[in-house]
Amino acid sequence: MRNLKLLKSLCSSELQGLGSPQCFSVRADTGSLLVASQYSITEYDPRTGQVTSLTADNFLPEDGSGAVVGLQDLAELESVCLATAGGDVVLFSLNTCQFECVGSVDSGLTSMSWSPDEELVTLTTGQETIIMMTKDFEPITEIRIHQDDFGEGKFITVGWGKKETQFHGSEGKQAAQRKIQEVQPAAGWDDRRPRVTWRGDGQLFAVSAVCPQTGARKVRVWNREGILQATSEPVNGLEQALCWKPSGSLIASTQRHPNKHSVVFMEKNGLLHGDFTLPFSKDQAKVKELLWNSDSTVLAVWVEDMTAGEDGSFNTCIQLWTVGNYHWYLKQSLDFGRDPQKAPVCVCWDPEHPLKLHLVTRSWTSITYDWGWTTERSPGLDATDNASVAVIDGDKILVTTFRQCVVPPPMCSFELQLKSAVNQVTFLCQPQRTNELAAFTANGQISVYSQGCLSVFPFIGLLLPSLFPACCASCSVPALQDDPLALRQMLWLQDELFLGVSTGLLPTTSTLKMLHPAQNDSDALAVRSARLCPAFLVNEHKAVTVLPVHASVEDWCDSTGCKMNFPVPCVQMALCSISGEEYLLGLTDRSHLYAGETELASNVSSFAICNDFLLITTHSHTCRCLQLSTLSVKGLQAALASIGGQNDETLRRVERGSRIVTVVPQDTRVILQMPRGNLETVHHRALVLAQLRRWLDDLKFREAFECMRKLRINLNLIYDHSPKVFLENIETFITQLNSINHINLFLTELREEDTTSTMYPRPESTPVQLPPASGLKVDVVCDALRSAMESMDPNKFCLSILTAHVKKTVPELEVALQKVHELRAPGAVNAEEALKYLLFLVNVNDLYEHSLGTYDFDLVLMVAEKSQKDPKEYLPFLNMLKSLELNYQRYTIDRHLKRYRKALFHLSKCGEEHFPEALQLVKEQKLYSEALRLFTTNSAHYKALSCAYAEHLVEQQQVEQAGLLLWRCGESVGALQAFASSSSWRNAICVAQHIPLPPDQLALLARDLAEKLTEQRRYSEAALLLDQYAKDCEEAILALITGAVWEEALRLTYMHNRQDITETNLKPALLEGKNSAAFLEAQLATFSRHRTRLAVVREQKQKARLDMLDEDGPDCPDAELYSEASSVMTGSKYSHSNSRISSRSSKNRRKAERKKLSLKEGSPMEDRALMCALGEIITTVDKMREEVHNLLKALVLFQFDKQAEKLQAAFEEALQTMETAVPEVWPEGLQQNQAPVTRIPEMIIITSVTCMFLERLDCSFGELIVRTLTKLNTIKWKLTILK
Repeated sequence: MRNLKLLKSLCSSELQGLGSPQCFSVRADTGSLLVASQYSITEYDPRTGQVTSLTADNFLPEDGSGAVVGLQDLAELESVCLATAGGDVVLFSLNTCQFECVGSVDSGLTSMSWSPDEELVTLTTGQETIIMMTKDFEPITEIRIHQDDFGEGKFITVGWGKKETQFHGSEGKQAAQRKIQEVQPAAGWDDRRPRVTWRGDGQLFAVSAVCPQTGARKVRVWNREGILQATSEPVNGLEQALCWKPSGSLIASTQRHPNKHSVVFMEKNGLLHGDFTLPFSKDQAKVKELLWNSDSTVLAVWVEDMTAGEDGSFNTCIQLWTVGNYHWYLKQSLDFGRDPQKAPVCVCWDPEHPLKLHLVTRSWTSITYDWGWTTERSPGLDATDNASVAVIDGDKILVTTFRQCVVPPPMCSFELQLKSAVNQVTFLCQPQRTNELAAFTANGQISVYSQGCLSVFPFIGLLLPSLFPACCASCSVPALQDDPLALRQMLWLQDELFLGVSTGLLPTTSTLKMLHPAQNDSDALAVRSARLCPAFLVNEHKAVTVLPVHASVEDWCDSTGCKMNFPVPCVQMALCSISGEEYLLGLTDRSHLYAGETELASNVSSFAICNDFLLITTHSHTCRCLQLSTLSVKGLQAALASIGGQNDETLRRVERGSRIVTVVPQDTRVILQMPRGNLETVHHRALVLAQLRRWLDDLKFREAFECMRKLRINLNLIYDHSPKVFLENIETFITQLNSINHINLFLTELREEDTTSTMYPRPESTPVQLPPASGLKVDVVCDALRSAMESMDPNKFCLSILTAHVKKTVPELEVALQKVHELRAPGAVNAEEALKYLLFLVNVNDLYEHSLGTYDFDLVLMVAEKSQKDPKEYLPFLNMLKSLELNYQRYTIDRHLKRYRKALFHLSKCGEEHFPEALQLVKEQKLYSEALRLFTTNSAHYKALSCAYAEHLVEQQQVEQAGLLLWRCGESVGALQAFASSSSWRNAICVAQHIPLPPDQLALLARDLAEKLTEQRRYSEAALLLDQYAKDCEEAILALITGAVWEEALRLTYMHNRQDITETNLKPALLEGKNSAAFLEAQLATFSRHRTRLAVVREQKQKARLDMLDEDGPDCPDAELYSEASSVMTGSKYSHSNSRISSRSSKNRRKAERKKLSLKEGSPMEDRALMCALGEIITTVDKMREEVHNLLKALVLFQFDKQAEKLQAAFEEALQTMETAVPEVWPEGLQQNQAPVTRIPEMIIITSVTCMFLERLDCSFGELIVRTLTKLNTIKWKLTILK
């Protein structure tokens, strides 16, 4: 739905030469024109107006009788190739200005055509042959144009049926008997010259020539080897124009029918494939040439009237046609009038710029037109704007109002018929009246169309109210009727005021004109004022001019007072506000989007401004919608460059090649057009959410709900947008919706998820709305809605109230069923309907179970009747339940429903005869604690339950707790056994004395307990039992000596006067204890060995890292592999990856991780293993402080001073050595910069207790060791007397 808008036109009369122009070509490198006449070749640069004569009449007759049949610029050779009708092929070097005749044909030449890649050239001769040569003018082949053979692509008939039996479509069976009409000869005005055209890839070329036998034109297709491929079918009325579409699909030509004149298309096999009718009557005009532009989007039709005017001259016109959705649109019509000097004699498209057209008139005037694609949409921003889009189609304007309907082109909402072809359309730029439009036609008329407006043009005196736009006025502009497209970029600013741009007096200038009604002619518009503007200001769109209210033209400036300039010309512009500052957005034909001089993006295919949003489509097939008020220019750049997250509301994927047609103001609809022409309406998420937020802020819940329901927006947003406001206005929400179904739909979609933080993130500038602190979201909303509906009308909102109960986090099915049961009372709503709705929400089997749990059999029957259950299945069960005693009945129901706690409660009330069943239920379901609460402590049932509970605890290895239960319920013997087996010796002694046990049995019990305590290394407790209860002081003293409790052993020795034990047991034990020095020496040796090895490993690792940096440079991404965080070593034979570990269980995974911490030399994590081992040694030695201190005191007491001094010295040396090594093993820089080395990763479970302890603390070895040494340095373990 795009139109062609003329961006600039350069007209120059400075180009002058001898004779009349015959051929011309465009230089791709400089953009200058090469024009050939019968006398010379002239180069002209339309941008600078510079004219250079390239040649004299060396190769052309001096009398001017010669003719140039072809001219081609050869960029690679930096030359110009010219072919004359006399048969000469001349090459002119642009560097040396030398001529060279590279070939000559005696029979003369009729045309010359170069392939698009400039590798081959075809020449047609006067003998009706084709000569093919290379770019070096070496002949390839010479073939006859007229051949009897069809070509290599000849169709094959397989003999399936006869023509008489085939389907002939709408023509009917008569087509089978119709005789083939003879082809009429070519028209009299046909110049009979062959026409040659190449396909865009240069693999095929087509030749149209007049057949000698029939006199009609035929089209033949050859490949680049000169082999005939196909011959066209006989086409009656085929004319001379021929042009192959550069994209390669179709060959365009013209055909004259008895009742119409058409442009027809052929495939490469010569068959016709589509056409469109030219807007001319029979024998009105002839088509001189057809020209495709370089991207195959526009077809130029060069037409000349066949009937001469009164002065004997012919009218000439160039039409630009485009296609969309299989419909051909006439977009521009350039009417050059009947002046023969203004008629174009050479026309061609620019090879580099697809929408630039060059032409040269008979009077040597050079005109260059530069078009751009534009969508003419109404500029309104309020709801009165119909989002109208106007499409030019010849003398009609196709208008579609997208607010009311979406009509796919070429259809439309309505057509506006004009008297002449339309070249421009513009909408009125006044609020509330943006649906009115004006059209500028090829005959210089401006027609104004109004929709339901009175007195649009009071100066004309017309009053024409209408529902659809109707022509209110048609005004001529005499000053602009001389030249085609004299007015461009027309704007309708006010009722009586138009603004436009026309060509200036100089080629590089333009004139900005203001048009208003003429004083002496009410049907004409005159130029009120004109301002000369340099081309780079208006023509190339590097600045924008607007018309203020005081009706004088000024340059538009931004908020800082600076003129707005674009770095490159832009074909589409729009004014917007970014963070409160005005900016001008511009889109170039190269897809670059600018905000002033700042480039925002480089892959934009279209854009539109709607209220506060910028919508763009990109070549990556996305549509973005960004809110301009919340973004700066840099933020806009970043947003357009970002890929977008999963829940990014600004990004939407669209079909490949989609473009924005329009955006409906104050709505969420965005109209996109696909490349093939069809339309698609999308509701962009950003626009939808912005509209929803406005509605919710205004408490328009119904509008928001309907929009969310239609566009499948999660209804949780109604609450999540502002929880406090929703709860405060919940009755307003119910009143506006006023629909049970809508309220139920809202309740069923409630989720605990906060959609404003997941699915629909809030804009950054929006404050976060905190939900109420009490309760879960679903429960809060359900309770609030239920409470409001019960207070408003419980009968009306009965189903919604049931939904609120069912949809809570823990469904209140029993409450809902009870309410359904209450509905059976007279005057209430239908209970059957409520139950049916409840069954829709809840599984019928679940509802049956819950109804059974209410113990209401009427309700159970009501639910069961609605289910698919067989009455033979549930009726016997219900009858059985009715026959039972009430408590046992409820117990049976609860047990059936697996509500065992309730079942136990009801069973406990059923009497003595059911206690065994209760006990069995307790054991099966392990309801011991609940059962004990249901019976009194003095009852036999309580004792039986306690014993059963104790047995269960014994099975669970909780023997001591079992003993407590047995003791308190009076089972002393069982309690004693439990305490004894659990080594709870104090409770065991208490129970034994409570029984009471005889002294000998008590002593025996004490010995047994002491033996168990000794096995557990609880020597002090064992000694207490042996001394006080077993009355065996010797065994008690020996137990203390075994446990190295020297002072307590000495106390008992003197208390019981057994000093002999000192000599026999105590002193030998002390001398054995001094062997701790040997253990310390072994630990210190291991520590030194590990410390040395760690230094070697670190040195090797650092060397490997430096070597890698030397090879790959300091920016090598793999350098971190050799940092302190890595244990990689050169030459390691261990693999550094184990891909199977991820599939193992967590236990095996930890085992695999432990294996990595190996002390074996060369292992991948040897440094970590060494650090762990050193930490273990330090911890082990540190724990010996108190033990060594007590041993030193005992040794000194018994005068073993030498042994004590040796032990103290050895322990002190070990501590000092380890304390000194801590900074070396765990250097401070390593802890700060290479945390992964010193910090144990959570996934590694180390074998030692120390390392697991470190992992739980989540601290480094160095931190822990330093902390431990600092703490224990305050513990005094040394003896001063040994210094």
